[in-house]
Amino acid sequence: MTRAPATIDAVVACQLCTGCGACAGAFPDAIRMVEDPVHGRRPVVVDPAATARTDAMAVCAGIGAPLPAPRDETEADWGPVRAVWEGWARDPEIRHRGSSGGAVTALALFALASGKARGIAHVTAREDDARLNRATISTDRAGLLAGAGSRYAQASPAELLPAIRSAPGTTAMIGKPCDIASVVKARQADPDLAAKLGPTIAIFCAGAPNLNATEDLLDRLGVPAGARVTALRYRGTGWPGLMQATWREADGTERDSLAIPYAEGWGKILQSGRRWRCRICDDHTGAFADISVGDPWHKPPQGDTDPGRSLIVARTSAGQQFVEQAIAAGVLAAEVRPRDTIARAQPNLRATNAAVWGRRAAMRLTGLPVPQGRSIARFALWWRALGPMAKAQSLAGTLRRILRARLWRPIAIDPQGLKQGPKQGPNR
Repeated sequence: MTRAPATIDAVVACQLCTGCGACAGAFPDAIRMVEDPVHGRRPVVVDPAATARTDAMAVCAGIGAPLPAPRDETEADWGPVRAVWEGWARDPEIRHRGSSGGAVTALALFALASGKARGIAHVTAREDDARLNRATISTDRAGLLAGAGSRYAQASPAELLPAIRSAPGTTAMIGKPCDIASVVKARQADPDLAAKLGPTIAIFCAGAPNLNATEDLLDRLGVPAGARVTALRYRGTGWPGLMQATWREADGTERDSLAIPYAEGWGKILQSGRRWRCRICDDHTGAFADISVGDPWHKPPQGDTDPGRSLIVARTSAGQQFVEQAIAAGVLAAEVRPRDTIARAQPNLRATNAAVWGRRAAMRLTGLPVPQGRSIARFALWWRALGPMAKAQSLAGTLRRILRARLWRPIAIDPQGLKQGPKQGPNR
């Protein structure tokens, strides 16, 4: 059996890194994040003498993070679930700009307005290159709207931990489930950070594509090779929205690309660029957050730009109270739903979660290190949620992938990362 990774370098090498940035946020002088077109945003230890490569393991959720014991089958499948609502932002612009119903942005604005937070840590497109993301802290509506809608690209919002510690008041955080899991580990290890961190909001996530997948998407959208991409919309302006890019020509003229449906862009292009760690993730719905938000696919839109709806899940008592206050304040239009609605709303993610036990079992059989997790609960989900063929596929298919991709070979990240500027990836 392969020994579990003991350093941040080893986590990256064996492909357990999620790219959240918590290690770089916890030790900014010793670790920095770089953009790798194939492997995604990954940490590089820039001070070889630093103890950060081992100390940072305390904040790494890539190797796993403990959840409380489940109270029932719903929590065995999805993590803590205190309450569930279906609804949308009452502000029409926020609802329209959001990936689904705009609930995340509405809750973030309510956190600012109610004094729950002085700032919101989140992700927006980089101003110099819209293919890439940047982590930022916003304190107003305009800043939050700049990040509204999905960003199906690599992001490391936990890099902002130093800024959260030094910012006045508390800062709420929006991120992918893995981002929030690492931030929660960091909060548990750092009382000063715990005092500065406000509500956490996770966005349901099926995996983060790499930059090469983004390049494939731009090809499909008809963006010319070498063009400077100034905007790239993956979701939003209706539910689920269309994927479309804007680029700037040499004379300064801006052009809009073709627009394609979300299902085509995600299902046929971006999904192939997810990293290995995403494929063995057992938390796609933000179990560690105070609140998590996703799509209620059990009531799917009839077109590409219908008025959006959000599924809102309170994971903690503080999260439940916060959502209830937002509803009472008229920020959200929302109705209570049964706690098990999440399974009907996200059947694909339930099947993905169920397959994880088989995938990780195949990793153990081949001696690959595996993230820590609730293996007993995951086995129970695997056993009851998958049919015989799907069970076999989760094991045999993973073994084939391991052999085909030679996943036992350590990967290496170029310390320089992606060169700055409008340089495009290898497919362009």
